[in-house]
Amino acid sequence: MDMKEAAAAYEAGTQYFLNLARGITPDLLDVHAENEWSARQCIHHMADSEAQSYARLRRVVAEPNGSIIQGYDESAWANEPKLGYVDGDVANSIAVYAAVRASSLDLIKRLEESDLEKFGEHTEAGKYSIARWLENYTKHPYDHGDQMVRATKGQA
Repeated sequence: MDMKEAAAAYEAGTQYFLNLARGITPDLLDVHAENEWSARQCIHHMADSEAQSYARLRRVVAEPNGSIIQGYDESAWANEPKLGYVDGDVANSIAVYAAVRASSLDLIKRLEESDLEKFGEHTEAGKYSIARWLENYTKHPYDHGDQMVRATKGQA
């Protein structure tokens, strides 16, 4: 894997999601497609998920192979009213998302191909290499960005 191309793909995903999140008007934040999250819920999820990914990447880079990477129950987070997924302002979540993605991009740009083999043990997913992390978190903004597009159109 060419690390410059990987960094560019990661950054493109970041910008894709940010452009969508920043462009959603307040009247569309809570529109739902059937059985999917609203844009507001997606934005809050992405902030929480990217904060987790930020820590996971650093753990796998810095700690010995096989260190434990804690999973979390995304649905429980989304359903906990105090976390604001249903009615919380999205401005801070957009800022968190942008900041942690920018910081992770800085780290990705310092990685070498040999670093991609470093791994941790994810409590739910098993062996979790930097290569796998990079693949997952490059795709993640597109998955939830596309979900926001469907939500704002009210389509599944």
